[in-house]
Amino acid sequence: MSDNHQQVLTPDSNTEEVTRLVGELHAKYRLILEELGGVIVGMDEVTEQLMIGILCRGHCILQGMPGLAKTLLISQLAELMKLSFNRIQFTPDLMPGDITGGDVLEEDRTTGKRVFRFIKGPLFANLILADEINRTPPKTQSALLEAMEERQLSVGGTTYDLPNPFFVLATQNPIEVEGTYPLPEAQLDRFLLKIKVQYPSREGEREICRRQTTDYSYETSQVINIETLRWMQALVPKVVVADHVYDTAIDLARMSRPEEGLLPADLQDKVLYGAGPRASMALLMAGKARALLNKRCHVTSEDIFAVALPVMRHRIVPTFNAEAAGLEIDDIVRVLIDRCRATSTA
Repeated sequence: MSDNHQQVLTPDSNTEEVTRLVGELHAKYRLILEELGGVIVGMDEVTEQLMIGILCRGHCILQGMPGLAKTLLISQLAELMKLSFNRIQFTPDLMPGDITGGDVLEEDRTTGKRVFRFIKGPLFANLILADEINRTPPKTQSALLEAMEERQLSVGGTTYDLPNPFFVLATQNPIEVEGTYPLPEAQLDRFLLKIKVQYPSREGEREICRRQTTDYSYETSQVINIETLRWMQALVPKVVVADHVYDTAIDLARMSRPEEGLLPADLQDKVLYGAGPRASMALLMAGKARALLNKRCHVTSEDIFAVALPVMRHRIVPTFNAEAAGLEIDDIVRVLIDRCRATSTA
């Protein structure tokens, strides 16, 4: 079967055709999990969230301790999808031109005149790993965030389109704060998902040690290409959302806002700012992508609840009372999920 399905993804595509493509997308996703499993242990949940971000054409930020294979996972995903890949190590002395590229003066050998020529920076790739994004100054962070939002760069008065597709997967170390520049909430809101990478289970760590201390090796095979990825992305808007699922996503986001007066009693003094409308849209888009990965053409309320943590954890600002009580943002989101689930089934 051809990888190019552009001709069938039209507004009048019939249900049978869409269903067939959903089945094929699910099969490709299972193959990606299988290939990654040969290289990385116990990262299925993180992989699912990354795939949701990619299918939604969104950017993700990964937070986890060093040595948890974040870089390896992202580079392997790029290889399985045949995407061009660049890793940028963010440091305090990194300047915007170091990532965007810039004009250089050189001599034209045919005319003898000196002319400016644009040299592309590492942002010109399909998949960008922005390693330790909070270690670089706001000026360079802003250059990256402009590229994320506009998918183009303006250098020296000229605009350059970035490759299509274009994704930024940024990483953060959660424990080091010295010499870092935390992203403001308004900039964090530009990321579709904030994904937490946890320590492996005991069995998983045993397998990791076995692989890394022996001559174990695994050769991955390409699963999809850019054209395949594009038709997979084109399926996301076609996923059906019922009115009650729209209500679930909107109610969950609005419940997090103190001014709405909907916070549960035990969170009344724990939330300073809640999630904005971007969260409602992100919940629905991520829910659609999750439905596709689970071989469904429709979104359920459980899809919304399943993606709520990565969608909302970077869009809620806790109060000092929450921090003093040892309440983390994930705890707040879980309370909101439980309350929203209870009211939606009541």
